[in-house]
This record gives sequence, C-alpha cells and structure tokens, in this order.
Amino acid sequence: MSAPGPLNLLTDIAGLTVGNAHDKAAATGTTVILTDTPCVGAVVVAGGGPGTRETDLLSADTMVDQIDAIVLSGGSAYGLAAADGVAAMLGAQGRGFGLVDRPGVPKTPIVPAAILYDLANGGNKAWGENPPYAGLGKTALAQASRHFELGTIGAGYGAKAGLNRGGLGSASIVTDDGLSVAALVAVNSFGSVYMPGTDAFWAWPYEVNGEFGGVRPPADYTLDAEDWGASRGNPQLGQNTTIACIATDIALTPGQAKRVAQMALSGFSRAIRPVFAPFDGDAVFVLSTAQKPLPDPTPATLTRLGELAANTLSRAIARGVFEAR
Repeated sequence: MSAPGPLNLLTDIAGLTVGNAHDKAAATGTTVILTDTPCVGAVVVAGGGPGTRETDLLSADTMVDQIDAIVLSGGSAYGLAAADGVAAMLGAQGRGFGLVDRPGVPKTPIVPAAILYDLANGGNKAWGENPPYAGLGKTALAQASRHFELGTIGAGYGAKAGLNRGGLGSASIVTDDGLSVAALVAVNSFGSVYMPGTDAFWAWPYEVNGEFGGVRPPADYTLDAEDWGASRGNPQLGQNTTIACIATDIALTPGQAKRVAQMALSGFSRAIRPVFAPFDGDAVFVLSTAQKPLPDPTPATLTRLGELAANTLSRAIARGVFEAR
C-alpha cells in the first residue's frame, strides 16, 4: 500500500525546504519553497482572476527551464513583491541563471510566484507606500526548513475557505515501487471544502490515517446540485484563490511536468466546490527535483504521477483548513 512520507509534508521530497512568515497586524503572510539546486518546473493557471509572476518562463519552449524557488503569498498584487525579496537574497548568494558568466554581471534567480486575495479578510492593510511583502519574503526564505507548521501560517495566515478559515496545507505519498509525490497549498477559496450540512470534507475519500479529522458524511447523505454549502456570498473578481505546488523526486521534462500540473488540477475539484470560477485565481506549480529517473518512459508512469498529485493535493487542501480550524 502507498503511504504518506515521514513528515506528510512537501519536504518529504528531498532537496526542498519551506519557510513561512506573517504580519500579524496586517493579517497576511508568505510561503517560500526553496530548492537546494535549480529544478525543472511547470505551472497551470485555471482560475479566471489569477495573479502570478514569471509563469510565462515556465513554458516548455522558453530558454530557462529550471527555477530556484517558488513563492506563494497573500496580499493580492502587492504580494508579488515577496518574490522580489527572495530573488534579492538568492542573488546575493550567487544563485540564479547567468546568460553571461563574468565578474560584475549578477546572476538572475528564477522565482515564480502566485498570490491570493486576503486584503478584505481583516487586519490593518493601511501600509501606504510600504507593503510588508518583500520583507516577508526574505524572512520566510531565511526560515526555510524541512519542518514547518500547517494552518494559520505563511500564505494561509489571512486566508478563508468559503465562510470558514482557510490555511496552509501539505501532504505526501510514497508508493510501494518508490514514486514520491507531495503537495503544498494555500487555501483561500470562494467555494467550500465541506459537504453542505456536514463537518465532512469533500476530500474525505482520499484521507489517510485520519489526517484531517476522520469525519464521514451520513450514510443516507444526498446532494442538491445547487447547494454550495458554506461558500462565500457576493464573490468578487480576483478575490478568491487557491494556489499550490506539487513536487516529485522523479526526473521530468518541462512538458511532462506541465502534464502532471494539468492532472493535479482535479485535486482542487475533489476538495472544493465550486472551483475554477471566473473570480478565482487558482494555480498549481509542479517541481521535479530529479533525484530518481522516470522508471518507465511510457505515458503510464506519468499518468500515475498525475493521479497521485491530484489525490495528494486534495488531502493537502483539507489538512490546511482542518489545521487552521
């Protein structure tokens, strides 16, 4: 049987660390995923109101195909500045892509980012000309570790999931034959993660070892197709977003990583209802640390990785809200 990794976190994938930082007064925060060495990456954006940085660079036909870090942040467009702080610190360390390798020409760290909208979720956002995000990015990077908390932390600090508190979630899975996949997600969704009228998560069929409470729907449960449960009322464009990162230790090309990202999107729909709405900014990154070769070059193994990614992402979404609650 497949089972979670030792930590049941994204960092069960060797070569990755995660750091979190928040501003309590502003009720917002940032999460940084740091790679030990540059990694192949990909991204898929599914929501109608996204906010991203350097996602075009992750296309399979572009010049640079490896990245140094990924940033997930609150703060809407202001939060993209968290990646500026991360890039500045990594550049000072000599990390990044160098088109010209000579003294006096700095390298450029490749730091894609995605943001969620928590500006209306409380806290004092009257920061004038000094939003906190570049500093939060630096703080989160400095705290990057294999061990990190879930729930009300990092990019999930000011998040909401429907009418409930959102949060930062993570989960991992390792198969009998050694495929490892993990997910990290900041849940700030318009849709609800709970089945209407119950405390059961939509993701309950994928739960492992009671990791998000073990609650099950009643045996006679029936669903009204138009009952969205505890989803938010009066949604606005760009104000509801779930942003995630999938990681695997299997070596993937940029095109293969993109396919895994596309398959992983179904993890959103298994855990949140409704999802991918016009006012959502949902996005998922994929990282390949390439610690192991792809065991089978046929599409079958890639299909397994994509389905494992979707299942693990649905678990991470439920864990983030459960731990925040």
